[in-house]
Amino acid sequence: MASFNRVILVGNVTRDIELKYTQGGTAVTNLGLAVNDRKKDSNGQWVEETTFVDVTLWGRTAEVAGEYLQKGSSCLVEGRLKLDKWEKDGQKHQKLCVIGERMQMLDKKGGGNGGRGNSQYSQPVAQGNNQGNQQPQFDSNPF
Repeated sequence: MASFNRVILVGNVTRDIELKYTQGGTAVTNLGLAVNDRKKDSNGQWVEETTFVDVTLWGRTAEVAGEYLQKGSSCLVEGRLKLDKWEKDGQKHQKLCVIGERMQMLDKKGGGNGGRGNSQYSQPVAQGNNQGNQQPQFDSNPF
């Protein structure tokens, strides 16, 4: 059975970027993205609905995000869905998030991206779970 896992989101960053590095020296950041959708309700009135998505960026893409994005910045993220599972205090938890493989800043000059305009940065596809001391494994051709 064939499968396809691609996500493209355009939204606003919900908090300032906190850039971290693994013990192996790979940059990583988690950012929140607010994605808005408009639809008509049963009365014919336009209603705006916001979905909050957690996105993980790796490598140079994470560094660029840390340098140029800030709370409120508009950006496009392309990546894949990943289900994170963990156990805390005996309870099992899970959360659907996005592993961002490409990021494009959408703010105009003078916006929340340091005045860089519409720049695009991409990175190879990260393989594996990237938790603990493991470094991500990269596929040389992500497409």
